[in-house]
Amino acid sequence: MSTVSQLFNSPADDVWKVIADGWLYSGWVVGASRIRAVDAHWPATGSRLHHSVGAWPLVINDSTRVSAVEPGRSLELVARGWPLGEAKVVITLEDLGTQCLPSPRTPSADRASWSPRRCAPH
Repeated sequence: MSTVSQLFNSPADDVWKVIADGWLYSGWVVGASRIRAVDAHWPATGSRLHHSVGAWPLVINDSTRVSAVEPGRSLELVARGWPLGEAKVVITLEDLGTQCLPSPRTPSADRASWSPRRCAPH
């Protein structure tokens, strides 16, 4: 499992507002170059955001789906990057009062960050 964390001098509620705004995804997710669409009920379980990965003109259009959510506390995503595969990402917020410690992790990193899938877009 790979885990990266960074202490923020902001309360967990403020950090959650950024995580819960799908339109801000490309501003904090490495590799995401733009957001094309966000489901109206994001970040509810099953909702998707549609993003592009890469630099123009070599961009890949794909999506990320919410597989579980505990509002204000955690978000579990399945990020796709066709044709490479998909990665599960779990973001957990530790509320420290006026500070917050978000800990994104990829549970599959012991095996591989990306798992193969069918070579066809969904």
